Amino acid sequence: MYRFWNWFGYPKAGDKRGGGQGPSNLSMARDARLSGFLANTTDLVSFYDHEFRLTDCSARLKSIRGNAMTPGAVAWEIYPNFGENELRAAMQLAARDGSSTRIKLKALSGQPAGVVFCFGMADGVGIIETAETGHDGRAATEEADRVKLLQHQATHDALTGLQNRRRFSERLDEVLAESGDSRDKSALLQIDLDDFKSVNDTLGHGTGDTLLQLAANRIRGALQDGDAAYRYAGDEFAVIQANKQQPMAAERLAQAIVDSFKAPFVINDIPLFVGASVGIAFGPQHGAESEELMKAADIALYAAKRDGRGCARTFNRSMMLLLEQRENLRRSLRMALERQELYLEYQPLIRPPSTVVGFEALLRWHHPEVGLIPPNVFIPIAEADGLMDDIGRWVLEEACRQAMTWPSSMNVAVNLSPAQFLSGSLTDTVAHIIDKVGIRADRIELEITETVLLEQTVDNLDTLNTLNVLGIRISLDDFGTHYSSLSYLKNFPFDTLKIDQYFIKDLVADRKSQAIVRSVMSLAHGLGISVTAEGVETAGQANWLIEEGCDCLQGNFLGRPMGADAAGEFADRPPAEQKAPQEQDRS
Repeated sequence: MYRFWNWFGYPKAGDKRGGGQGPSNLSMARDARLSGFLANTTDLVSFYDHEFRLTDCSARLKSIRGNAMTPGAVAWEIYPNFGENELRAAMQLAARDGSSTRIKLKALSGQPAGVVFCFGMADGVGIIETAETGHDGRAATEEADRVKLLQHQATHDALTGLQNRRRFSERLDEVLAESGDSRDKSALLQIDLDDFKSVNDTLGHGTGDTLLQLAANRIRGALQDGDAAYRYAGDEFAVIQANKQQPMAAERLAQAIVDSFKAPFVINDIPLFVGASVGIAFGPQHGAESEELMKAADIALYAAKRDGRGCARTFNRSMMLLLEQRENLRRSLRMALERQELYLEYQPLIRPPSTVVGFEALLRWHHPEVGLIPPNVFIPIAEADGLMDDIGRWVLEEACRQAMTWPSSMNVAVNLSPAQFLSGSLTDTVAHIIDKVGIRADRIELEITETVLLEQTVDNLDTLNTLNVLGIRISLDDFGTHYSSLSYLKNFPFDTLKIDQYFIKDLVADRKSQAIVRSVMSLAHGLGISVTAEGVETAGQANWLIEEGCDCLQGNFLGRPMGADAAGEFADRPPAEQKAPQEQDRS
């Protein structure tokens, strides 16, 4: 089946671009479409490898020729009425030329004549068997049209209409061969959609497919004359440029693609903010062979992801070191829990004017060789490797154990990753930890982001309602930065809404930020939901929020993240010893 995937643009099972240890859902869907085509087509079509041995054929052809259509049989055994030399020559021509050829084969003595269409494929040859045509040539035209359709299916992605992986590989080889020793005449742009997985996981593959189609259209719209776009695999795309003034042409195109993804995709009335990251490499400077150039572009793409996503980066040799470091981190992270390298810090949650009501638990990783690694570096790696469920379970239990050392009035807030929330075992895990640690359920606040609620499924509602019944407090984190929908606030049982620091940072001077924050607080209070402002860094921000009636403040101005022991001391301080923001500003 590997050859079929290659012919029809399908990634091989286990290919790292396929996204797992076997064929991805998309790969299996495409394979099913191919199988369906062979099962239902009326064409007498068969496929052969480079040794001209049969690999597969249409059901109709097999029903006609029976046991002759055994995988591994050579073509001239299947068509004994044609001479081996002539049929071999016809297939060699098609394989070498890559185009379709209509060949009228002479019959051996006593055998009927016939016509076959041979067409070259990535890993062999395809044959369509036909009857002899009439004088008007209409049958030949119909068969030629069928061949064109098959060739289009073989070189184009069925979902997006872009050229596929097979055609990408062919064209990249051609462009590099044409480039010779010249520097920077050809460019490869690797494009990856940001946060596509979360859309697929939360809204389903139907929405994911629609998003891929719309994304392909935006990439097409950014192309200039001579540029060619391809869907490589999953949410990965590529563009090949040849004979252009580089690096200017590639960098201009990359920026145009990034800019085109800044507007939301609206699917089923839901605005989806999915950006694009682009890695650029030039041939032959960064690679004279396809694999080498693709690796360079891939490394540049990783650099774009690391630098915040939604941007383009051009390959340079120093990026190799960064990639090696990332792979080392990936391997180390799998052992970090066992080696007790992960730990928690706690940031105070302050009810105005100065009462500590709890702490948010923040995950940290101290690597024994590298030192402190930022969460925005290692958490995406953990999510990609499926480690967040185990790590998240440890975080929740450890935070609850620490909370048991604080005064009983103190709550602990813990972030849930989308993988944890959607795992199906969250409520059982939480209930088990409550029993194991002995903490009151109403002292736990679980924070989720809007991305996990894109689809208001029965499962999502059941999970939140079960947590609510247990007595767990639910907080909607980073409100306003993703897909904010008022239906979330109406349909889900939230206790707290956390306004993202993006709206807080310019709060004192920016009237738009003030209007947004004021409106969000009014809306939440009208629904009986308390409001926490994140990222409070100055006395001016704190004073404004207090005057407007914000329920809780969090940020470095009020208390930086601290270790477990320091959090305990902070929690034990009597309110009289804690200055209100106004007092701190005057002191």
